Amino acid sequence: MINLPKFLTCLLVTTIGLVLFAGPVQAETTAMESAYVFNTLLFLMCGFLVMFMAAGFAMLESGMVRAKNVGTICVKNISLYSVAGIMFYLIGYNLLYGIDEGGYLGSLSIWGGDDSALTADTPDFSGGYSSGSDWYFQMVFVATAASIVSGTVAERIKLWPFLGFVVLLTAFIYPIQASWVWGGGWLSAAGFSDFAGSTLVHSVGGWAALVGAILLGARAGKYGADGSVTPIPGSSMPLATLGTFILWLGWFGFNGGSQLALGSAIDAAAVADIFINTNMAAAAGVVAAMIATQLLYGKVDLTMALNGAIGGLVSITAEPLAPSIGQALFIGAVGGILVVLAVPLLDKLKIDDVVGAIPAHLVCGIWGTMIVPLSNSGTAFGTQFLGVVSIGAFAVIASAIGWMLLKFTVGIRVSEEEELNGLDKSELGIEAYPEFTR
Repeated sequence: MINLPKFLTCLLVTTIGLVLFAGPVQAETTAMESAYVFNTLLFLMCGFLVMFMAAGFAMLESGMVRAKNVGTICVKNISLYSVAGIMFYLIGYNLLYGIDEGGYLGSLSIWGGDDSALTADTPDFSGGYSSGSDWYFQMVFVATAASIVSGTVAERIKLWPFLGFVVLLTAFIYPIQASWVWGGGWLSAAGFSDFAGSTLVHSVGGWAALVGAILLGARAGKYGADGSVTPIPGSSMPLATLGTFILWLGWFGFNGGSQLALGSAIDAAAVADIFINTNMAAAAGVVAAMIATQLLYGKVDLTMALNGAIGGLVSITAEPLAPSIGQALFIGAVGGILVVLAVPLLDKLKIDDVVGAIPAHLVCGIWGTMIVPLSNSGTAFGTQFLGVVSIGAFAVIASAIGWMLLKFTVGIRVSEEEELNGLDKSELGIEAYPEFTR
């Protein structure tokens, strides 16, 4: 016969023991699950902001080109984003993250995200975030690098050869060099630091654009035999301004999401600091560019102010967390001034950059990467220089091979007549503004 008091006592003790043992385990699991959810949300929301930057590039470039080329610019931007996503799925992601520690090259394979651990009897949240959210966030960065090239080579490049280069850039050039740092490759082991991509995204896009512009040549009538420069005004400065504001907005996702975590109060505070520094650097870039153009030319140049904002944003991207607000203002202001100085330098070299992407992304990307040790004591100028030079050399060589293969096979430049009539007619058969095209 059961001794009821003893049985109840044993049951009570057992229950208390289970609660005391399971309590901390359950609390830890709940905390990990919460961090998983917030980290995944950070990637998705910031990725959404970065995706919207594609619209910013499209509007900025549409405003900077002549009306007869606006439709082609829009097609280029929506198509390059689409191509980038497909190529990053097929090749790019695993080439970036399938690299051995301290290595040089990842694996050639299709990405296949695996979140099956979440549906196990005992869910495992140790991955920290959804693999799909990570793929999406990294994919929109790839598209950004391709967008940089689009504006520089506008108004004289063929559509399909351009997209052919986008395939090369997004499937191979970008993932390989990014794997050296973000994939844990040899530059990461050497101590090189690029928080959100001043070099890995913006300088690489800038190098690819520079090589393309040199091999493509300038637009007809841009440079005279006597060295004179003929200004070619864009079709819509309001549209270009809107594009810049969209890019500014998207940059909060670009830099903020690169914190890669939102699962703790410390991470949340870090994201807030990144937002502030990003905003202040952009603001300083605008003001510095306005002051510089006023002093140099006697008037404020709107296009310089717009690119000053972008230059400030690119400059802070290599390290948006560590700087004080004062340092962020300084970094962004120098970026704005560099834009103003680099634009006429390109004209002297007869390198036709339609939207000013090379000064804003390449030059300011180098500046932002080299100044990281100012605020981040864990980095060194020598290592940063090594990263800038090695990545730059790889991007230039790989881009030159790609552009030259296209140039000497299918050709990359439209005919003089097609350029004169506008690419909307020759490439699309329609016009963005049929009522008035000049």
